[in-house]
Amino acid sequence: MEAAAVPLLLVVGSLLALQAAANVQLSTATGSAFGASTLQLGIGAAVLVAVAAAAGALDAFGDLGGVPAWHLAGGLGSALYITAGIVLVPRVGAIVAVGLFVAGQMGASLVLDATGWLGVAARSLDPAPLAGAVAVVAGIALVVRAQTTARAGAPLVALGLAAGAALPVQGAVNAQLRADLDAPLTAGAISFLVATAAMAAVLAAARLVRAAPPAQLEALARDVPWWGWLGGLCGATYVVAVFSLIPEIGAAATVALTIAGQQLASIAVDHRGLLRLPRRAIPPARLVGVAVLLSGVGLIQLA
Repeated sequence: MEAAAVPLLLVVGSLLALQAAANVQLSTATGSAFGASTLQLGIGAAVLVAVAAAAGALDAFGDLGGVPAWHLAGGLGSALYITAGIVLVPRVGAIVAVGLFVAGQMGASLVLDATGWLGVAARSLDPAPLAGAVAVVAGIALVVRAQTTARAGAPLVALGLAAGAALPVQGAVNAQLRADLDAPLTAGAISFLVATAAMAAVLAAARLVRAAPPAQLEALARDVPWWGWLGGLCGATYVVAVFSLIPEIGAAATVALTIAGQQLASIAVDHRGLLRLPRRAIPPARLVGVAVLLSGVGLIQLA
């Protein structure tokens, strides 16, 4: 494994904690979780389009005619993941929701590595990465049991696992798009444009059903801190990093490192009450769970 990938993916994973907190701020200000997600995805799309334009990479849009249609569908993973968070967190709590996402991520990444589906280079599942994956899931289970008593029914469990599995699948599909276009920034921009369009459709449907009033711009300007607008940028960084590194180090290693970064950042956020989130004590069992998770990450890296 490339040494530079380890700290990069740990940082990228930690950005998911900021993205989640930013989404909470926008959701509160807009009165709509769907509206907040659409706005964050739109910001991410705008950032990536602007960066691609500055890099002179927008010409790659002209090559989309020869790209298989399924190579353009990676952004749907972000839409599913965000929507699942909207549904699950109020019902089962953030810790259980994240635990389901992680289990889905690890399962899908191992399948992709073992089978070589979606263009991922097939990698033999030796005892070390299998043991590492088991340790990652076991660590997350300890974290969940340490900090919540919430339980999810079968439909919610299935939704959480599917949403988690969508992330490595998204990375693999976007990696194919990157290879088609030979333009990573353009591939990331397309992924976010697709995600934004999907969430905008969900938002429109929700407004028709609920007849919800549009968000007030004054509330956004007054109530959202400056970092509350960074969720889209965090998501864009995550998407580009993941689909760039999956072909280099494999889906399981990429996912495991981002999970580790997310858990380390969430401990700091909970312990200090950062990002306007409630301060929570860190039970020893949670620290043990994170230690087990990190040991699993180390085993996966040895593969």
